[in-house]
Amino acid sequence: MSLIHPQAIVDPSARLADDVVVGPWTLIGPDVEIGPGTVIESHVVIKGPTRIGSNNRIFQFATVGEDCQDKKYAGELTRLEIGDNNIIREGVTLHRGTVQDEGITRVGSDNLLMAYVHVAHDCNVGNHTVLANNAALAGHVHVGDHTILGGFTAVHQFCKIGAHVMCGAGTVVLQDIPSYTLATGNPAKPHGINSEGLKRRGFSAESIRLIKQAYKAIYRQNLTLSEALERVRELAKLDPAIEPVIQSLQASSRGIIR
Repeated sequence: MSLIHPQAIVDPSARLADDVVVGPWTLIGPDVEIGPGTVIESHVVIKGPTRIGSNNRIFQFATVGEDCQDKKYAGELTRLEIGDNNIIREGVTLHRGTVQDEGITRVGSDNLLMAYVHVAHDCNVGNHTVLANNAALAGHVHVGDHTILGGFTAVHQFCKIGAHVMCGAGTVVLQDIPSYTLATGNPAKPHGINSEGLKRRGFSAESIRLIKQAYKAIYRQNLTLSEALERVRELAKLDPAIEPVIQSLQASSRGIIR
C-alpha cells in the first residue's frame, strides 16, 4: 500500500509503487505511473498519460503532465516521461507533448528544476541539468546533459542547447547553443567555453584545450560554419570529447548564437 495521505485524491487507475509518498491535497489522475522511492509533496497536480521514474521528489504546487499551452492542441493523447532522481521544486510546470512532434515531453534523470521552472510541450531535457528559478523552455526545446540555465533564462521554441552549456541569469536564447559554450545576454552571445564546469566533471586538461580550439574554430577564426565544422571534425580525431560539438552543430535548425 502506497503512503497516501487521506486528503490526497488518487485515481484508482493510477499505478504507484508501494513506497510512494503522496502528501495532502495532491491530485493524481488516471494514466499516471510513479516509480519506487518517489515523494510527492502536498498540493501537487499530476495528470496523465505521465510516467515518473524512481526516487524523484516533487514539491508543492508543481503541475505535472498538464495539457500544453499550444493553440493547435485539440485533446490528443500525448505523454510526459520523467526519469529517476529528479528534484522538481515549487511551482514547476511540465506539460505533455503534441502530435505535431513526437507526442512526448521528456525529462531525463538526476536533474534539478528549481522553483517556477516551465518546461513546455515536446521539450527534451537531458540528464544532470540544473534549471534555475523561473527558467522557461518554449515548445520543442532540447537541452543537453550537464547543462545549467541561470534564473529567468528564456529559450525560444525549437532551440537546441548542447551538453555542458552554461547560460547566465536572464539569458534570452533565440538560436542554438553548441556544446560546452558559455552564453549570456539578450539575445544570447557566446563568451568562451564552460571550462570550470568541465574541470569539476573530470575533463582532462588536454580535452579542455581541444574544446577551446573547437570553440575558436567556430567563433574566432572567421570561418564559415561548414569550414569550422571540418576543423572540429579534425579535432575529434584526437579526442572523442569533441563529438558533442559536432553533434550540436549538425543538429542545429535555427542557426547557432553568434
